[in-house]
Formats: sequence, C-alpha cells, structure tokens
Amino acid sequence: MKPLLLTNALIINEDLRYPADILIDKGRIQKIASLIPSRTEWQVIDVRGKWVIPGMIDDQVHFREPGLTHKGTIASESAAAVMGGITSFMEMPNVTPPTTTLQALREKFHRASHSSLANYSFYFGATNDNLDELKALTASQACGVKVFMGASTGNMLVDDEQILESIFANAPCLVATHCEHTPTIKHNEETWRARLGTLFLLANMPLFVLWTPA
Repeated sequence: MKPLLLTNALIINEDLRYPADILIDKGRIQKIASLIPSRTEWQVIDVRGKWVIPGMIDDQVHFREPGLTHKGTIASESAAAVMGGITSFMEMPNVTPPTTTLQALREKFHRASHSSLANYSFYFGATNDNLDELKALTASQACGVKVFMGASTGNMLVDDEQILESIFANAPCLVATHCEHTPTIKHNEETWRARLGTLFLLANMPLFVLWTPA
C-alpha cells in the first residue's frame, strides 16, 4: 500500500482547529505539518474544505448478533457507526445465546473478523453460575466483564453477593455494571403506579407510565 498524503486538511482536535497536511503510512499517521512536500510514489488526496477529526470509540453498543439479527447485525451496525464517525466499538453480551462462555466470545470475534467495518471488541457477560469461565478469561480476550445487577436482562442477572465479590476479585480486566437493585425498583414502581393510578382514576384519564425512579 502506498503512503497516503492528505493535503489542505482542516484538523479539529479538542480545542484546536488548524489547517495541515497529514502523512499516513502502513495504516498509521506518520506526520502532521503545515506543509509536507509530496513524492511521486505517494497517493495524494486534496481534502480542501473537509474536516479531519479523531475517530470516536463507542464503549457500549448493542448489535444483536447472534440470535437477534432481525434488529441488527455486526455488519449493518458497524456500517452505521462508521458513517457517524465511530471507528471502534465495544459490544454488549446480551444476545442469543448470551456471551457468557469463552466459546461464545470467540465465535463473536470470528463473526466480526468477517463482517465488521470498524475496530471491535466484546464484553464477556458475568452470571450467577459462570464464575469458572470468568476465571479462565484473560485480559486480551475481552474489553471488559459486563455485570447486570438488576433483572432487566433476562438470565444475566447477578444478584448473589458472594458471586459479585468473586467477579471483582477474579476479573482480569475492567468490570462494567448496570448498578440496579430490583427489589427497590419494583417497590418504587408499585408505589408510583398506585399513587398516579388513583389520581388518574379520579380524573377519568388513562395512565401510561414511561419511567419510574429507582
């Protein structure tokens, strides 16, 4: 692959905005300068009038593959990500079957290697009964361990205090959590439904609860 020279770019980076040329070789930026003399063996693209900004990383996506591909696939959702300036993503484990075994994790990486248009990594999902799998996980195999502490995601609930302690003690990488307490959520939901239901019944109005505080 020839070195690529982007000329007359307008670079947007943090609080800076400035014109520059960008030299890319072997897939990496080698030099940024106000003027980079071109060579005949380089590919040169004049990007005058275009912005060049750092690619963004989305650390929580739900691409629904495998098992729920009627909603989206790694191919379709990574394409949407790239169109929006996302160059890397980290995908959640609540698919079908869930990514709660090392084999399922390996299969996800294999799928992405054939279809993803962006850089990718995947979370390993913790449960109440897969601690042995988690202990065998290495830091290079996943971007993190995902823990659902509330009952919002089917059979991936982790509500055993001893298991939670073991997950944090044995996880080889970052632990990402949904910090929810299901009994509190249910109690508050019942309280607000009863309170609002009575008010709307008196007013003879229908009630639709969009959200309740935890």
